[in-house]
Amino acid sequence: MKGIKVGKKESKYPIIQGGMGVGVSMHRLAGNVSKEGGIGIISTADIGYQEEDFNQNPLKANLRAIGKEIKKAREIAGEKNILGVNIMVALNNYKEIVKECVKNKIDLIISGAGIPKELPEYVEGSNTKIAPIVSSLRCCKLIVKHWIKKYNYVPDMIVIEGPEAGGHLGFKEEELNDNEKPKLENITTEIVEYVNEVEEEYDKEIPVIAAGGIWDNKDIKKYLSLGASGVQMATRFVATYECDASDNFKQAYINAKKEDVKIIKSPVGMPGRAIYNNFIKQTEKVKCKIDKCYNCIKTCNVVNTPYCITKALVNAVKGNNDNSLIFCGSNVDKVKEIVSVHNLMKELVTE
Repeated sequence: MKGIKVGKKESKYPIIQGGMGVGVSMHRLAGNVSKEGGIGIISTADIGYQEEDFNQNPLKANLRAIGKEIKKAREIAGEKNILGVNIMVALNNYKEIVKECVKNKIDLIISGAGIPKELPEYVEGSNTKIAPIVSSLRCCKLIVKHWIKKYNYVPDMIVIEGPEAGGHLGFKEEELNDNEKPKLENITTEIVEYVNEVEEEYDKEIPVIAAGGIWDNKDIKKYLSLGASGVQMATRFVATYECDASDNFKQAYINAKKEDVKIIKSPVGMPGRAIYNNFIKQTEKVKCKIDKCYNCIKTCNVVNTPYCITKALVNAVKGNNDNSLIFCGSNVDKVKEIVSVHNLMKELVTE
């Protein structure tokens, strides 16, 4: 297995650990994944939730935490290994978050939950590489053509998130129904073919990364055989000792059965895959009282949202499972034990 090139660096293995917020993939998980030969990704979504002033000034807390987390992750990963961040376009302070990550010399920014139209502008003059998340060939073409036309910038990587991914999904609700669901294999084949044309025209290597529902070595080899340069995996990395989430959060993954996983309507208006716990069931009937708005997501309307997504995700990472939104991938029922990142990586790359 070849690694993934990001600028002048190359990972040992073709595996990117997906960014999981709030607080699930921070410095400890991302740093150790990079150290073990993958590409570790820190989620910037409410990254400052542990800062003392988070409730009073979430933006200030988040910007401060970015520097802290990248520094700590780099100490674990080492300078030669690739470290990245995931930044949602839907964040209210998207530009500020991107610029703070660039200031802290992050190697890679992966950006989705919206179309990152201005991202090339925000990284101009830096060595930070950028990768949009796409869910279809149409979306991929739209971003590539826009970046080239407006900024003369060819993407450094394309990440495809299919319908089996965890958290917020880039599909309409009706598309996620079993009969209508697009297949990641088909989307990958189409995008690889298109990206090959772009590579040839602009003489630039653009790794295509497949994500969503990828579980083991067999799955990795399958997407590599379709022309992808690597895969992105998130759910399996939750069940590691190094994952930054609480033990209760990890236990929720271990306890989850297939029937516990549902597509829900997120408070920010997007469909998402999560564990259908009592909290979600209750909020479908009765709206939660919201005492504080963290001004996190552009599409959230505090007047009619059923609950505060920031509070629900912070509760989750802290292990307050009875009052939390627990995002997960479609294969969470296969998680049976906690392992080390070292052993998981070894398993994923061994036939």
